[in-house]
Amino acid sequence: MSKSEELLKRKQAAVPSGIANSTPIFAKKASGAVITDMEDNEYLDFFAGVGVLNVGHCPKPVVKAIQNQAEKLLHSFFSVVMYEPYIDLAEKMNDIAPGTSKKKTMFANSGAEAVENAIKIARHAKKKTGIISFECCFHGRTSLTMGLTSKVKPYKYGFGPFPSDLYKIPASYCYRCPYHSTYPDCGMHCLEAFDKFFAATADPSEIAAMIIEPIQGEGGFIIPPKEFLPGLKTICEKNDILFIADEVQSGFARSGKMFAIENWNVEPDLMTTAKSIAAGVPLSAVTGLAEIMDAPGGGSIGGTYGGNPLACVAGVEVIKMIQEQKLCQRALDIGEKTLTKFKALQDSCPIIGDVRGLGAMIGIELVKDKKTKEPAKELTAKVIKLCLDQKLILINAGIYGNVLRLLIPLVTTDEQLDRGLSIIENSILEAAKDV
Repeated sequence: MSKSEELLKRKQAAVPSGIANSTPIFAKKASGAVITDMEDNEYLDFFAGVGVLNVGHCPKPVVKAIQNQAEKLLHSFFSVVMYEPYIDLAEKMNDIAPGTSKKKTMFANSGAEAVENAIKIARHAKKKTGIISFECCFHGRTSLTMGLTSKVKPYKYGFGPFPSDLYKIPASYCYRCPYHSTYPDCGMHCLEAFDKFFAATADPSEIAAMIIEPIQGEGGFIIPPKEFLPGLKTICEKNDILFIADEVQSGFARSGKMFAIENWNVEPDLMTTAKSIAAGVPLSAVTGLAEIMDAPGGGSIGGTYGGNPLACVAGVEVIKMIQEQKLCQRALDIGEKTLTKFKALQDSCPIIGDVRGLGAMIGIELVKDKKTKEPAKELTAKVIKLCLDQKLILINAGIYGNVLRLLIPLVTTDEQLDRGLSIIENSILEAAKDV
């Protein structure tokens, strides 16, 4: 029995079945864009810990900063005894946040916890309770964030009831437009829908905030048209509603900007971040307009581990790496090469329905038929398995599970990128033979 097989047997005995695994791999170590398993097989990593590792596995500046901090202070609880790394990272987050307004930042542990705190802050600031989220969104796995999320299985099924005063409205999913229109001649029905929503579902006087991922991640890497996000911000301003940008997956250079919302020149009132903020050390943040962040009273937000000193020093180094290594530009370069390759393949391949992306956040939507757009979930799973057989790790996305989700680490070398893209191309073509 191999070491991986032994560990899998132990896992099945010790860990609940709800913790599922899409690969049989156990990592022994990792560096850059490569994971080494227990048998010393090397895998090219194109899922990056689901968007956590934009700066790659175990980046040396981050590891060194963590090691140095670990010798000084592991924990104290910032709300009782403070420490400098929390302030250092908060200042940096305020500096790099979109827009020119004065910002403040608080830290938590996960993306879901950041979203929970953003909702708390918004409700307190506006003295209203309603929250709008969008179809195809993902905001977390806590009770509140499951209520916001728009994918039933596996995230919500059997876990209700969910908190009240949460409302859904269709997203701007142009490939599968819920209004059966075609952009740009559609008249932006996805914005016009708010007129009916405010008349039929909830009055603006009841809505505290609207939360949206600028690029919907779990929903299938949905890129909205140029008018959509600015249009939402205008609706919010007109109706005294806060605009929350959920940048948990799309932030930290992934889209070619430090934060994806910058691609639409929108300044959010509140912004949630996590995943790549600290290169794998658990950390999340809420950054927002200072007067809104100051609305809740002392002791009403925060938590025991939020802004742990190890995580904060890691976060400072991640921002330095992105800036010094010009990883926003690297994301654009990766994206251009990837999109060019698969848009060309789309013309001749019968199962590629859509190829979309911004920077190095790219989705390839597979279908059984290009006319009907019937989702090809099984073919998507086959492509992922074929890639894994060739030592490339890839995952899916989309409410139908039919989108190949490319989250290529921004430190991936040109050779690794070319090799990985070739594996994906060949795997798609092999799977297409089944159609």
